Amino acid sequence: MTRARTADRILSAARALFEREGAGAVSMRRVAEAVGITPMAIYRHFPNRDALLKRISDDGFSEIAHRWEALRSDGDLVARLMAIQRIYLDYALARPHLFDHAFSAPREDARRFPEDFSARRSPTLNVVHDTVVEAQDAGLLRAGDPWDIAMTLWAQSHGLVALYRAGRFSHDEREFRIFYDASLGRLLDGLKA
Repeated sequence: MTRARTADRILSAARALFEREGAGAVSMRRVAEAVGITPMAIYRHFPNRDALLKRISDDGFSEIAHRWEALRSDGDLVARLMAIQRIYLDYALARPHLFDHAFSAPREDARRFPEDFSARRSPTLNVVHDTVVEAQDAGLLRAGDPWDIAMTLWAQSHGLVALYRAGRFSHDEREFRIFYDASLGRLLDGLKA
């Protein structure tokens, strides 16, 4: 078994545990059992549990960013911003444990606004920022700091998702999605030039 293949199997097993049970379920012992190796063998690929969890989160960020990047061909920039926010919602509802770890849990390595974002250290918010800039350049969105606008859109989406997942809406998922779109639509209407 090659080193790269073993690392992939470790990541796959850790992610499966993570998605089913959350970050607390990811122990070196449980991952090793799932892969069929000793717990110590994992350390040849990941220096510690935190590094393994960080890789899972980083892969999650990359997955979302890749899906957002695929929207680049959509010529309607405001519709693209809405589609980006829908992908965020889809990810949150389909992968709640990964979403919480990536976007809600306090972490030492979490990116901080504004310095980490303006330095383009966020693969996800970079896509939102760049779309905001395109929309501003096209005269569709009003002038303003594109990082602030991107963060405002993210905060709106994240806040709605957090409230929904905390049971603060009586809506079923379909009704919530309609509300989510309408709420973001109102925000975007307020940002239009």
